[in-house]
Amino acid sequence: MNLEPNAAASGTFAIGDDLPVHRLGFGAMRVTGPGIWGDPSDPQEARRVLARLPELGVDFVDTADSYGPNVSEDLIREVLHPFGGTVVATKGGLTRHGPDEWQPVGRPEYLRQCVMMSLRRLGVERIDLWQLHRIDPKVPRDEQFDVIRAMQGEGLIRHVGLSQVGVEDIEAAQAFFPVATVQNLYHLARRDSEDVLEHCEAHGIGFVPWFPLAAGTLAKPGGLLDQVAPRLGATHGQVALAWLLRRSPVMLPIPGTGKVAHLEENVAAASLELPDDVFAELDAAGAAAWAEEAAARSGG
Repeated sequence: MNLEPNAAASGTFAIGDDLPVHRLGFGAMRVTGPGIWGDPSDPQEARRVLARLPELGVDFVDTADSYGPNVSEDLIREVLHPFGGTVVATKGGLTRHGPDEWQPVGRPEYLRQCVMMSLRRLGVERIDLWQLHRIDPKVPRDEQFDVIRAMQGEGLIRHVGLSQVGVEDIEAAQAFFPVATVQNLYHLARRDSEDVLEHCEAHGIGFVPWFPLAAGTLAKPGGLLDQVAPRLGATHGQVALAWLLRRSPVMLPIPGTGKVAHLEENVAAASLELPDDVFAELDAAGAAAWAEEAAARSGG
């Protein structure tokens, strides 16, 4: 492992073909309070985390107006503005009514409000990457895509991403705007977005896995990560991130934390090289664990 972690070791991906970032980014959900609600319990540590990002080569920061709400965007502006070489991606379309409560609202006027308020909070004239946090099932999908197209045409948004979608959603959105990124739940032991990842890889779309440090049963005491991590001189989380980075060249993991020490630990994963046999073993075990969980969920 590299004694001086730097996200540059993860390689580079160009969002929308013209916005290069280091592939290991940072998810700013955890610089908020419990339940992703309110201010962080240690505001100064949260500020130190954000200030440390450029020093560690992390130049892709993912947030959302619903984190706090507003808290994450406000802190990012306070600490990192005017951003320099840092790409700040944000999301809109989810409303908050309390800790751990999330409700989609995709009415066009609300999505426009989300973008306008994020521009104000982040202190920018254009958002480099704005992502629809969820497609609201109560609003025609094309109406949501159409207002996003309009805002991109007005220069309010540079690139557009989608979150928690299937291949058909991506293809439908492409009729309105180029889809630059897709952010889905995906990790070593959660594999139901494999078809989406393959689609993204085939079309040069960045794939942003959320909850990237999870590993399901593989992380339990005595599990495969318990066996692999010590041999590599790494932690469970570092192995999980290293697997993601090797899984696909369009993969953009965004592990989040509110602690500087944990941030540095995560960034060190950019330099962790998995031997071929270890990668294959992890890949097979993760796929098997997900197949077993999926079968249990369906009652099969």
